[in-house]
Amino acid sequence: MQPTVDLKQQTAAVGTRKQWKLKGTWQLHTMLLPALVIVFIFQYIPMFGLVMAFQDYEPWLGFLHSPWVGLEHFKTMFEYEDARQVIWNTLVISTLKIIFNLAIPLAFALLLNEIYVMKFKRTVQTIVYLPHFLSWVILGGILIDMLSPEGGMVNRVLTALFGVEPIFFLGDNDWFRTVVVVTDVWKECGFNTIVFLAALTSINPSLYEAAIVDGANRWQQTIYITLPSMLPIIIVVGTLSLGNILNAGFDQILNLYNPLVYKTGDIIDTYVYRVGLLNGDFSYATAVGLFKSIISFILVVTGYRLAYKYANYKIF
Repeated sequence: MQPTVDLKQQTAAVGTRKQWKLKGTWQLHTMLLPALVIVFIFQYIPMFGLVMAFQDYEPWLGFLHSPWVGLEHFKTMFEYEDARQVIWNTLVISTLKIIFNLAIPLAFALLLNEIYVMKFKRTVQTIVYLPHFLSWVILGGILIDMLSPEGGMVNRVLTALFGVEPIFFLGDNDWFRTVVVVTDVWKECGFNTIVFLAALTSINPSLYEAAIVDGANRWQQTIYITLPSMLPIIIVVGTLSLGNILNAGFDQILNLYNPLVYKTGDIIDTYVYRVGLLNGDFSYATAVGLFKSIISFILVVTGYRLAYKYANYKIF
């Protein structure tokens, strides 16, 4: 019986320490209260509107008196060819973004880490990081001008160097996805590079010293020391990106796309915006949005489970 008594005493001691810790930090917890209130008002209360996904919602009838239709809107979603195409576009664009936003910043961080002139290194890092702070409203206007087939800088360069005809990058279904992925990688490359640079600083220098003694060159050091040491953070970044598999970038697509590229550029978020807010089909748009949210929630949970299993990463 003695172990049971010790366990109870330990549990009581832990509870007492938590109470004292809470008493000492109640001011900090109080500071969180305004943020919690805002989140509750603007994030949780609007969730009541999800009932529209199961109704034939009419604004003048409200949530309580609109007729219920059950899963009818979800069935319709998979019957519409437009909805299936939108889901496919979202998966393709987001998957390409995840892959290239992982591979290119990793390669860039490895190259940047080889620069020993700190002033030049910091200058390059700042220049690459700068686009992350610009909104897609600003970048969208810049890209529309740069990629314009009528006097855009990119088309001028292509015509002068290679003699090709002007390309309508933002109005051609064969080019639009490429433009979306490339511009997103360009915008976010600097931010993701910082994550990998931080991981590089945590590698034990004695490993490189031992490798140099054994005659390993820089390439061999990268293959056998750097990449294996960075594998946990690579796994974490990759698995946590699963939660964004259905988030192909609403701000970016909305500011760049047009009816000419709906076939390859329309994603779930822009489809919901157009059908729900512009066309007034609130119930169907809510059903599509709810479908996306449920799948995203499952992927987020799966991503955290994989990150914990393979990289021992956990938030709490």
